[in-house]
Amino acid sequence: MDILDYPFMRMALVAAVFTGLTAPAVGTYLVQRRLALLGDGLGHVALTGVALGLLTNIAPLATAVVVAVAGALVIELLRAYAKTSADVALAMLFYGGIAGGVFLAGLAGESGAALNTYLFGSIVTVSEADLWLVGVLGAIVLTLCLGLRPQLFAVCQDEDHARVSGLPVRLYGMLIAVLAAVTITVAMRTVGLLLVSALMVVPVATAQQVTRSFRSTHHLAMLLGLLAALAGVVTSFEADTQPGPTIVLIALTAFGLTATVRAVVGMVRQRRSSASHPVPSA
Repeated sequence: MDILDYPFMRMALVAAVFTGLTAPAVGTYLVQRRLALLGDGLGHVALTGVALGLLTNIAPLATAVVVAVAGALVIELLRAYAKTSADVALAMLFYGGIAGGVFLAGLAGESGAALNTYLFGSIVTVSEADLWLVGVLGAIVLTLCLGLRPQLFAVCQDEDHARVSGLPVRLYGMLIAVLAAVTITVAMRTVGLLLVSALMVVPVATAQQVTRSFRSTHHLAMLLGLLAALAGVVTSFEADTQPGPTIVLIALTAFGLTATVRAVVGMVRQRRSSASHPVPSA
């Protein structure tokens, strides 16, 4: 049978579209701001939200959004007012998020298998209600990431210059963190909470190998993320593998090939340059 003959696969592919576009869309700003690991921290916090949903019988996707957004705001406040460095604040998110998730899941009587579908993604668990929420959140994230690109880029590139220019730096910083938190939950069903950070960073790193401007990097990273997400979901269906690791491995393969080609091209150009401008002998 064709992959589109299965309703759950149709929903998974639509979810993959939003995941593949939104993760690099936000990830480009995180990389520019040197907060590439923020996605990992927020993923752990979102796990607490998932466990809270399981405990209270509320849709885990909805509770994960709320808790992840709260965690994003907390880390920005810690960086701004508590003089806490970014790595320390992220470490707090890592430890507190995973501990809270496991603790609440235990209270809810859920096994580790129940959390695995959120940690690593599960295409068969994407429901119609999840898809609507993912679609709405994904559309909001993309609209803000693209519509506010000049302002967000200015804040990520140089906060002091942006502040002097009159931009509300703290507000935009919080917005980036919130967008990252929402993106984590958008990707929860396809990539999984533990691996979504890779999809936020790897396509950006791949795009940076061949682009020269922030705008072109942003667009190419989104395209690469989309292709990796769709290819990963299809491959996971055909090969009977978990979608999250499959998507990430495809994205990493693309990065490896791009980096290799760039290195080879650089070596060839260097040799040609040396040949055309030989060093004179003494």
